[in-house]
Formats: sequence, C-alpha cells, structure tokens
Amino acid sequence: MRLFRLTSLLLTLAAPMAYADDLYQVEMILVRQNAVPAIVSRAAPEDWDAGARRIGAESQRTPSLNGEVEKLTASSDYTVLLHKAWQQNLGEEASKVAISDGKEHFGQFPIEGTLDIKLGRFTDVAANFWVNQINEDGLVTASERLNTDSHTKNNQLNFLDAGHLGLLIKITSL
Repeated sequence: MRLFRLTSLLLTLAAPMAYADDLYQVEMILVRQNAVPAIVSRAAPEDWDAGARRIGAESQRTPSLNGEVEKLTASSDYTVLLHKAWQQNLGEEASKVAISDGKEHFGQFPIEGTLDIKLGRFTDVAANFWVNQINEDGLVTASERLNTDSHTKNNQLNFLDAGHLGLLIKITSL
C-alpha cells in the first residue's frame, strides 16, 4: 500500500502540467527590418489561411504596445507593417487564427497570414505571414514571407526573427 501511494505521488510530480483553455489577449507587431535586404518569395497561395479561424470584430482589443510601436517608427531601422490585438481561448490544443490587413483583392490582402498558438510549459507560436505587392489589376506580383516557429513566455514581449521580417508578440492571460 505504501508503494502505491509513493508511486502515485511520483507520477503526480513527474506529469506535465495540464493547461485548460483560458481566455488570453494576443498582441502582435509585424515589422520589416530595413537594414536587412528583403527576400522576395513566391506569391502567397490562394489558400493562405488554410481554414484558420478569422478574428471577429467582437474579439478585437485595443493594442497596449503603442509605446513600442512609437519607438520602432521613430527609428529608420524598422517599418511597422501591422499592429493588432485580440482575445482568444488558448489551451494544449493548437489554435490557428487568420490575420489580414488592407483591401481584399480576389481573396488576397496586402498583409495576410496565420498564427498557430499552443500552450504548454512554454507557449509554442508558429507564424506564417506574407507581405504582398498587389498591382492595379488586383493580382499579387511579389511577396515577402515570414515563416518561423518559436517557444515564447507569456506576459513577456517576444521577438520572432525571420531575417528581414520580424514579429513582436505578447500573450497575456485574461
């Protein structure tokens, strides 16, 4: 009997912590690093969102990282391309959201991408964004791409570096 209690105690201590789906605020700033030469990639695919959930107007929040945006725009080293904040439920199952900005042309946006977020000991973030140049006919003529994965910490501003494009992200429990 004593062995059973000791074994169950050890299993409890060794088991990974379970994270329930809770409400979080996610805030992101997509930047271009002007000192790094741009890498032009293939045009964004038509199914760039790959079935990811779109962020509705009811989920959008007022960004709180305005001070960081001001510092970035004051420097000639960076161009702020996108700054958004929203709330969403996060847990152990990956949650994928589609983010876009600008006027839509045939299903494409000047800035479009997905964030895949999964809670654990660290928060796993997979970012996949395209910055598109769209001609007067509404066709994508060139794209820059950010594609990166990272382990981040909640309640801290994290920088995901992908060469000439970067992503500042902060995930805060509500």
